[in-house]
Order: sequence, then structure tokens, then C-alpha cells
Amino acid sequence: MRTTDRFHLTPGMIVRMVADAAMIQVALIVALTVRWMFTASFQGQDYQPGELADLAQRYLGIYCDRAWPLTLISLVVFYLSGFYTYGRFYQGRYKALVVAQAISQSYILYAFVSYFFSGADAARQIPRSALILAWGISLGLLVGSRVWARLYEKIVRPEHEARAKAKRAGERRVLVVGGAGYIGSALLPMLLDRGYHVRLLDMMFFGDEPIQSFVDHPNLEVIRGDFRHVECVVQAMHDVDSVIHLGAIVGDPACNLDEDLTIDINLSATRMVAELAKAAGVEQFIFASTCSVYGACDEMLDERSFVRPVSLYGHTKLASEQVLRKMANSRFHPTIVRFATIYGLSGRTRFDLVVNLLSAKAKIDGEITIHGGDQWRPFVHVEDAARALAIVLEAPRAVVSNEIFNVGSNDQNYTIEQIGQIVHEQVVSAELIVSDGDGDHRNYRVDFSKIRNHLGFRPRWSVEQGVQQVLEAIASGEIVDYQEPRYSNVKFLSNEGTEHIARDRWARQLIEDLASG
Repeated sequence: MRTTDRFHLTPGMIVRMVADAAMIQVALIVALTVRWMFTASFQGQDYQPGELADLAQRYLGIYCDRAWPLTLISLVVFYLSGFYTYGRFYQGRYKALVVAQAISQSYILYAFVSYFFSGADAARQIPRSALILAWGISLGLLVGSRVWARLYEKIVRPEHEARAKAKRAGERRVLVVGGAGYIGSALLPMLLDRGYHVRLLDMMFFGDEPIQSFVDHPNLEVIRGDFRHVECVVQAMHDVDSVIHLGAIVGDPACNLDEDLTIDINLSATRMVAELAKAAGVEQFIFASTCSVYGACDEMLDERSFVRPVSLYGHTKLASEQVLRKMANSRFHPTIVRFATIYGLSGRTRFDLVVNLLSAKAKIDGEITIHGGDQWRPFVHVEDAARALAIVLEAPRAVVSNEIFNVGSNDQNYTIEQIGQIVHEQVVSAELIVSDGDGDHRNYRVDFSKIRNHLGFRPRWSVEQGVQQVLEAIASGEIVDYQEPRYSNVKFLSNEGTEHIARDRWARQLIEDLASG
């Protein structure tokens, strides 16, 4: 240690000095009290009435006069002995010996200085028996406190941390990135009901209304932040076992509004989040992808089929899949879930999805408008999609590590026209209008045997039930205007604009503030 560091007082050193001063004060108070009680008990017959009170007053005066020089001398000796600078390097019995030696030196030095300056006036001196007793008590307190501190660091604290770690392990802690959206608002209550401690990282772009019904749950921790910012992700990643990454700009029209922003959020940020998770020791990473990666194909497709996305949304999801799978090793286990086209209600319902949209149009507008209609799509209810994530989360690591699972069911592959017919069967008064072409080139039928055979996943909802759910929500007044921007990703982004969620928004704002100031 450098000489300049020896005389530098840190906050920690000051705290230890205050504690030592307090223990010396306590030792002196106890010693003087014991001396007075001994005198009163065994020599009280030699005192006249009232003299014991005078004696107590004299001892109080001795304490007031002598406590501060004893304390000051002791702290100086302790400091020069290295209590507060080298103390952490002293080990075991040697440390106790150093402490005992310094305490003894302090009391000897005090006795010498006190006698030298006060002469032989016994009335002004601490009685020798009290001084010796104070030395013994100081020795016990200061040595004992340091022995206890050592035991705490070596035994008590590690046991406490081990118990805390075991408790955390039993809690099963999971981070859900982008969990206040369509799927996330259905997933979070499921995880909480299953006993997970859930941390949510979301910038709440659509507000916090989707999670209001369970936001006060004791096992839910909400971090409002942008998952593109490293500091937010590092904070959120602390002490979690698994990550479910749902954050993205979802849907072809919404992604096409700002292609650079889409790539930034859907691909670049996904890689960053995964890299931070891997660096933090998170073993399980579940990524929400889409069956849109299959693009356009007339064959039945499974997880081994060739993928050919036809949209930016599909390309960013496929690229993210490849990035994650290359990161896999024995300690980092990504799993890709490719969702079918989702329908149904959640905390943040969307009406820019075909089943929900056609159901709402039929009930409110009295018509079911279909463009083209012969395109194949697989479908899955939002609650089933969320349940599939929970099943993957709880599956044996060897079964899901670095695997891809299509999420849906084989019997829910429909053409868009067939979806229109299902809606029309429940709203017979609506007019079914089918026109040629819609500019959407996606066309795929998907096989979901893998998730059924490997994980036992079977949807609980059918498209017919999903349509009925939407119709009932409209009839009850829960849904009034399905065309509100909050129900559509592309409408909401178009109205709000994408510039305020661009990564460099803070920089632009700073420049504007400086220019106007």
C-alpha cells in the first residue's frame, strides 16, 4: 500500500472508527458503574447519607473529563497499528494479537498521559480498578467484534447466500422480454399461476393496460425499458434462469413502415439480448418466431423444410433464428418456436389478424371481405400459443435445446376463404364478399407433429371457438370499435410515428434541446 493511502479516510474506515469509539465508551461506562456499585455495596457504611450520590456525581464527572482523551488516544493508536488500513490482511490469531496489543498500548499511554498532565490528584483520575476493568471489557468487545466479523464472512454469510440462492432456484425466475404485448399478456398470468417469479422488460409502447389485471402480483417485477438498451437488459438479466424473448415489430405491414427500425429491433437487438443472456449465465433462451418464414409453398411443411420468407418480417425472424442457433453450446440452450397465425383475445387484443378482423367486420359492419382467399395459413389461439411457451419452458433441456418447434395443430390449417366461411356460419346475416388478389404472397400449410409428439402439446381452442369469443366480446361491449389504432400494429405505428422509438431518439432530442436553448 502506498504511503499516501495510509492517511486517506474512506467511509468504511470512518464507520469502523465510530464503532470502535462506541465500544471504548461502553467499556468505560460499565467499568465506572461496576466500581460505584462495588463501593456502595461493600464500603457504603463508611459514607454519610448523600455521600454515595456525591460519589456517583464524581464518577460521572470523571467519565465526562476522561472518556474523550481515552477514546482519542485509542483511535490514534488503532489507526497507526493498521486497524483501518491493513486490518483486512490480518488473519486469525495474529489479527486478535494485534488488536489486543493495540488496546493495551492505548490504555498504558492514556494512564501515562493522564498522570503526567493531572499529577497525583486522585479525584481527577479514573480509579485504577475501573481502568483495568475498562481495559478488559474493551479487549473483549474489540477482539470479539472482529472475531465475529471473520466468522460471519467465512461461515454465516456464505450459508445465508447459499440459502438465498436455493430459494431463488426454487422460485424459478424467468425474464419475459416484450411481455406486455399480444402473446405476453396471455403468457404472464400463466407463468405466475405456475409459481414462477416473472420479470417483465417492456417499453410499454401500447401502454400498461394489457397487464393491469395482474400488475400487482407479488411475483411480478416490471421494468419499463427498451430492450435495445444494454443497461436495461443487463439490469433485467440479473439472477434469472430463463429468458422468453417476445419483443419485436410484428406483422408485414408494420415492419414495412420503417425497414431500418425493423431490422434494428427484430434482428440486431435480438442478437444483443441473447449475447447478454449467454454472458450472464442464463441457460435457457426461448425465441418467438413465426411460420411466415416458410413463405410460399404448396407442400405441407415441417421444421426441416426449406424456408423462403417473402417479407421483411419473415426475413428478420429467420435471420434471428440462425444467429441464436449458432450461439448454442453446452451452457446456452436456445429454442425457436414458430407460431401459426394467432387469433383470440388477450390483454392486448389485435384486430389486424385475419380471424379476429373478419369476426369483427361480420358483427359490426355486416360484411366479411376476403381478397383472394385460396392462400393457406395455419392458426392457433393466443392462449394456446402462450401455453406452448410455458410447456417449452418446463420441458427437459435435452428435448428442446437448439430445437425448432412449429406451434399450432394440423387440423387448423385453413385457406383464408375457409376462415371467412367459418365466420359466416356464426354471423349468417353478414355478407361474404370474395374478391381476386390481395398482394399477400404468403401461402403455407404447416405440420405440427413435432411439438405434439415431443412435448405433448395440443391446442385447447378451435377457430370456431375463437370466432365466438370475439363475437361475445363485441356483444358485451368489451370491444366497441375494432378499428381503433390500439388494436392494430400498423395503424398505431402509423399514427404515433416510428421516429420516437428510433435508437438515436435521445441524441436527436439532445440536439434539439441545445438548439432551442
